[in-house]
Amino acid sequence: MSAALQMTAFGLALLSTLFLLLATCTDCWMVNADDSLEVSHKCRGLWRECVTNMQDGVRTCDQYDSILADHPVKIVVTRTLLITADLLAGLALATLLLGLDCIKFLKEEPRVKLKMCYGAGVILSIGSVLGLVGSVWYAVDVYMERAMLVSHNIFLGVHYDFGWSCWLGMAGSTGCFVASILLTCCLY
Repeated sequence: MSAALQMTAFGLALLSTLFLLLATCTDCWMVNADDSLEVSHKCRGLWRECVTNMQDGVRTCDQYDSILADHPVKIVVTRTLLITADLLAGLALATLLLGLDCIKFLKEEPRVKLKMCYGAGVILSIGSVLGLVGSVWYAVDVYMERAMLVSHNIFLGVHYDFGWSCWLGMAGSTGCFVASILLTCCLY
């Protein structure tokens, strides 16, 4: 039972960490959400903004000036929280891998291995909370920006909605949190 629970938690943590890494690296945190007939598809990410021509499929991306340049607060905070969540999730995966019962590392010390799994669960929960806060922060800021423009009757020709990278960040963070619950609460 314990080994199956550990393997389930490891598989979920691995998949969720990959989701978090993809969300951090991809460019579609905000997408244009016009109801009109568009000739291009615009995505804004944490690192660059991309436009895809719908007629010929050509994609062009503009990198943001510099990582250290003045950026909106939502980009800086989301970058920071997601990079920290990625690092913590990676550390938790390494710790969990060494603490699994099927790994021969410290085979004669089952209590140490159990503490490693518990520690991995704690680290994973901290990372998941940071990733979820970063993803939700960005999503709320996108919503507030759109709501402010609508309340002031300002139409700029395009408005943005949540992109798949934002949803991927939320899903990865939630998966890491579920894996941490399995490791901290259900393993004992």
